[in-house]
Amino acid sequence: MSLERWTTAIPSLDESAMARARERQDRLTKPQGSLGRLEDLAIHLAGITGASNPRLDHKLVIIMAADHGVVVEGVSAYPQEVTSQMVANFINGGAAINVLSRLVGARVVVVDMGVAGDLQPAPGLLIKKIGSGSGNMARGPAMSREQARKSVIVGAQVVEDELQNGLDILATGEMGIGNTTPSAAIAALITEHPVHEIVGRGTGLDESGLARKVAVVETALRVNNPDPNDGLDVLSKVGGFEIGGLAGAMLAAAAHRKPVLVDGFIASAAAMLAVKLAPRVRDYLIASHRSKETGHGIMLDWLGLVPLLDLDLRLGEGSGAALGMWLVEASSRLMNEMATFGEAGVSTRTG
Repeated sequence: MSLERWTTAIPSLDESAMARARERQDRLTKPQGSLGRLEDLAIHLAGITGASNPRLDHKLVIIMAADHGVVVEGVSAYPQEVTSQMVANFINGGAAINVLSRLVGARVVVVDMGVAGDLQPAPGLLIKKIGSGSGNMARGPAMSREQARKSVIVGAQVVEDELQNGLDILATGEMGIGNTTPSAAIAALITEHPVHEIVGRGTGLDESGLARKVAVVETALRVNNPDPNDGLDVLSKVGGFEIGGLAGAMLAAAAHRKPVLVDGFIASAAAMLAVKLAPRVRDYLIASHRSKETGHGIMLDWLGLVPLLDLDLRLGEGSGAALGMWLVEASSRLMNEMATFGEAGVSTRTG
């Protein structure tokens, strides 16, 4: 299957739908602009969906999971087996993302993109393994170019399949011990910021661990010399299977005019790669929150996205994206369900 199926299929925002949504916003029973960014968000949704009254009945959280060979360099405070253990927690409904997804009425699909070891089939788990964890990017490429391409295609196909179950808005989540390290490498390379401005503590590294992580990212970029203008090269050299899967999911959602809620640090790295593969996907991205992770603000600035929330989150899993879903749906429902001045018999302003 060709990746170009999705990279070339992303439409422009529907300016006509946005104009109709803007006109309705101005007739609702409120001073114009008084709902602030919620008004802008509703207009943006109209442009994404092509409908002036978009509805978000079917909400999906996709969690891409994979392991990373770079953990042997001591870049995480947690052992690698936590990845598979947390996947089991997701499937059993006990993680933060499960709680938040139930709150906003979203279904959760977990995808094994490259967890070390074999996971047992279970409801809500898709086994799409590209490999049993990526290679150690500090010693060589994280994966082959073909594996990189395949991870993006697999992520896109997951969204294609989920469209059959109903999908109006997508939240992007991930799980993979060590994955803030490849994400930092991607961000430092593409934004051209020094590594130390991007790398954060991840799962809670101390000062020596943080310094080691900075050195590992610098080494990985030097050893692999990825081309910042080639998204697949970046992914193959310093990425991860779940990061590629998220990038593909974003491309497919955009190709079908579905809004994409970008979660935190790792999901933003995937978004950067998606933009490198298909610049138009940027119009379909909504930043759910600003992570506490160092460098996330730099990534959001590069993406041109203003986050909906700033709660010092750094969990991942799609937790911030699920919270953002509530605000996005609120913007849509306000536009669709509020009465206009004419409908309510309320006088408009006189000056």
